This record gives sequence, structure tokens and C-alpha cells, in this order.
Amino acid sequence: MPIVTIQPSGKTIQIAAGSNILAALLAAGTDIEHKCDGKAECGSCHIFVQEGRKSLSKIQRVENEKLDTIVGVGSKSRLACQAILGEGDVTVEVLSFV
Repeated sequence: MPIVTIQPSGKTIQIAAGSNILAALLAAGTDIEHKCDGKAECGSCHIFVQEGRKSLSKIQRVENEKLDTIVGVGSKSRLACQAILGEGDVTVEVLSFV
């Protein structure tokens, strides 16, 4: 099972491949907004993937369109609700405003 490392807390969690990053963050007790219940409609679960981006699912059109509306998006940006884990380990940075 892949390991998700959460920054800045440094927490790690093992979670099954095929799960989304939002599920991993919530399972680890991380405070992260997710107003639309994983539908890529709100953008509140915006994260930065620091390592392991190639292990995640490719960005789909709905996610890309929502990221285009968010201030501060960069090349490492993903919506946690849309990023599906593959087999490799991933490090994400959560800039939570909860």
C-alpha cells in the first residue's frame, strides 16, 4: 500500500491504491475543507503534491477547469478529491484555512 506523507505536519498514512488523497487526509485527521463532497465543484481541497505526482491519476477536464479558477495554483496543484493514488508513495502539502 502506498504511503501518503502530509506536510507541514509530517504525518504519514498508509492507504489503498485507488483511494483519493482527500480520503487519506481525512483518515489522518487532517483539517481540510471539502465543501462539495468530492465533486470538484468548490476547489476548497486544493493541495500541492511535492513528491510522487506520477503515481497519481492524470488531471481530468473537470479538475483542470476548477484549478483554473483558483488563485495561487501552480504546477504541483491538485484537488485532493480528484487525485487518485496509484502504487507509489506521495507527499502532499496542505495549506488549510479551516
